[in-house]
Amino acid sequence: MEFLISILEQGFIFGIAALGVYITYTILDFPDLSVDGTFTLGASVSTIMIFKGINPFVTLIVSIIAGALAGLVTGLLHERLKITNLLSGILVMIGLYSINLRIMGKANVAIFNNINIFLGKSPLIIITVFVIITKIILDLFFKTHIGYAIKGAGDNEALITSLGINGSKVRILALMISNGIVAFSGGIMAQYQRFSDISMGNGTVIMALASIIMGQSFIKKESKITATTKVIVGSIMYKLSIGLVLKMGLPPTDLKLITAVIVVIAISINNKGMSMFKNIKGLILVGGEKNA
Repeated sequence: MEFLISILEQGFIFGIAALGVYITYTILDFPDLSVDGTFTLGASVSTIMIFKGINPFVTLIVSIIAGALAGLVTGLLHERLKITNLLSGILVMIGLYSINLRIMGKANVAIFNNINIFLGKSPLIIITVFVIITKIILDLFFKTHIGYAIKGAGDNEALITSLGINGSKVRILALMISNGIVAFSGGIMAQYQRFSDISMGNGTVIMALASIIMGQSFIKKESKITATTKVIVGSIMYKLSIGLVLKMGLPPTDLKLITAVIVVIAISINNKGMSMFKNIKGLILVGGEKNA
C-alpha cells in the first residue's frame, strides 16, 4: 500500500512538470531542454525561502515566477537573438546550474525541521489538489483566445499571423508558462522530500517526455479523456514502471538505463499504433473504392 501511495505522490508531482513540458514539446513543438534547470530552480528557491522562515505556500508562488523568468530568457534567446530552440534551452540550462548553486549557497539544502505545505497531513491529498488545480487551469486556459493562439503558433503560425497575432510573443509566453509550471513542480518536490539538490532536475525532460508518450500510447486517441489527463496518467504509469523494475532487484544505478528502455518501448508502441491505424484506414479506403 505504501508503495502505491508513493507512486501516486511522485507521479502527480512529476505529472505537473510533464504538463509544463507538454506545452512546449507537444503544443509548441519546441524542444526546451532548460526545464532540467528550471525544475531545480523551483526547488532551490522554495527550499532556501523556507529555510529562512518564509511561508511555504508563498515560496511556491515565487518558484513559479522564477521559472517563468527562466522561460522568458529562453524565449528571448530564440526569438530575439535568433539562436536555435535547442541551443537556447541548453544555454539557459547551463546558466541555471550556476544560478541554482548561488541561490542555495551549496550543492544541497535540507529543511527537515522546517514547516512545509503538507502541514503534517497526508502528502497525497495536498499533491492531488495541486495537480487537479493545475490541470483545470490549463484546460480552461487553452480554451481562451491566448490559449488558441499558442496552439496555433505550434500548428499553423501563418494562420495566427494572418489574424494579426504576434507569433514570437506567443511562443515566449508559452515558454514562460511551461517553465513556471515545471518550477512549481520542483518546489513541491523539494518540500515533499524536504531537501533540494543541485542535480535533482537531471532527466526531467526525459521523464516528462516518457509520461507524455506513455499517456498518448496507452490511452486511445478516440477516447474523451483530455490531453492533460493523459499526461498525468502517463506520469503515474512511468513512475509505476520504474518502481516495479527497481522492486525486481535492479540497482538504482541502472535508473537512467531503465528510463531509456521505457521511453523506447513507449515510442515504439506509439509508432506501431499509428502505422496500424494508417494501414487499416488505407484498406478501408481501397475497399470502398472497389465496392464503388
